[in-house]
Amino acid sequence: MIDPVCGMEVEPATAAAAWEHEGTVYYFCSVGCMERFREDPDPFLSGDPSGRGM
Repeated sequence: MIDPVCGMEVEPATAAAAWEHEGTVYYFCSVGCMERFREDPDPFLSGDPSGRGM
């Protein structure tokens, strides 16, 4: 799985955080990435990687 915020590869079994959005579970490398996603997921789901990064 790919962390939608920073683009890191994340193993679901060892992910630092997970959050369900519109029926899909997303996995994150850190709680910080999950919090950024939860605040405004649309930019991270648009497919434009320019908004990625911490």
